[in-house]
Amino acid sequence: MIDKLNTIKQRFNEVTDLIIQPDIVSDQNKYIKINKEYKDLKKIMDKGDVYLSLIANVTEAELILKEEKDSEMIEMAKSQIEDAKSQLPELEEEIKLLLIPKDPEDAKNVVIEIRAGTGGDEASIFAGDLFRMYQKYSQDKGWKSSLVDSSEGTAGGFKEIIFEVSGQDVYGTLKYESGVHRVQRVPQTETQGRVHTSAATVMVLPEAEEFDIEIDMNEVRVDYFCSSGPGGQSVNTTYSAVRLTHEPTGIVAQCQDQKSQHKNKDKALKVLRSRLYELELNKKLEADSEKRTSLVSSGDRSAKIRTYNYPQGRVTDHRIGLTLYDLQNIVNGDISKLINELQLHQNTQKLKESEELI
Repeated sequence: MIDKLNTIKQRFNEVTDLIIQPDIVSDQNKYIKINKEYKDLKKIMDKGDVYLSLIANVTEAELILKEEKDSEMIEMAKSQIEDAKSQLPELEEEIKLLLIPKDPEDAKNVVIEIRAGTGGDEASIFAGDLFRMYQKYSQDKGWKSSLVDSSEGTAGGFKEIIFEVSGQDVYGTLKYESGVHRVQRVPQTETQGRVHTSAATVMVLPEAEEFDIEIDMNEVRVDYFCSSGPGGQSVNTTYSAVRLTHEPTGIVAQCQDQKSQHKNKDKALKVLRSRLYELELNKKLEADSEKRTSLVSSGDRSAKIRTYNYPQGRVTDHRIGLTLYDLQNIVNGDISKLINELQLHQNTQKLKESEELI
């Protein structure tokens, strides 16, 4: 552990020097990457300093036990050793987790797309429930969310809704939400009181920056059209809505949430860039068999990941076999327990893999 921390300290000193170099400061891409590495290393260094201090305390106390005759000093030394050794195991585990290589995508903002699946009107209502769940969770985390585009269901909710979430480590937190979410409940439209099963698909895309992926606008068809749905006087009167079609891939992104054509185009471009970036990202993930077969991989959109059962008041995450009887709070945005358990599971798997390589 001490050897690892010394290696980390050496790199930390290099990065501390690099971050103030003029050529780094003037290059946004390089500066963001170096600054991110600096913050990650700083977390390890802070824990490492505490760890090394405790090790030094043990060494010092053991020396006192060997040389000291005073009974009071001996008792103090024994107490110091006991105190340090009680803290060291937990601290070692924390440092081991911090030493696991970070996914460079984790710090990114996200674009979330929720689409109603099987279940007709009830699936659209459920898609609306999921949107509100993520919106409330984002508010509680202090993140900002912004609507990009939506298509309302005939009985409420959404056939499709796309929105952005920005804040700290958003993708690293929400990436495990990608997949098929299933709901079991009596629909509002059901007269016989029978429980139906419906589904909605959630996609969480890391928001791509301009320097992550370059788009040749000569390959993008831009269409302007009138907004539809709620939105005030400008709806159906001005061509403010924007649809972008990336002709080489056929990927389409549109936005009609803003009254300004320019703002809608910027938002649609963000979505398009993120979808193209995800396309490239999935190619890399497919080349990595360990990630592809991971239980909590975010790659397989068709996998049923979670069931929300209203009659029993339970939520089950099928990837890790976790069932919580707290449905009402969860659908009201309290999904931190689910996310924490998924992150813990993934980190435990990564820790095992890294220890096997040593």
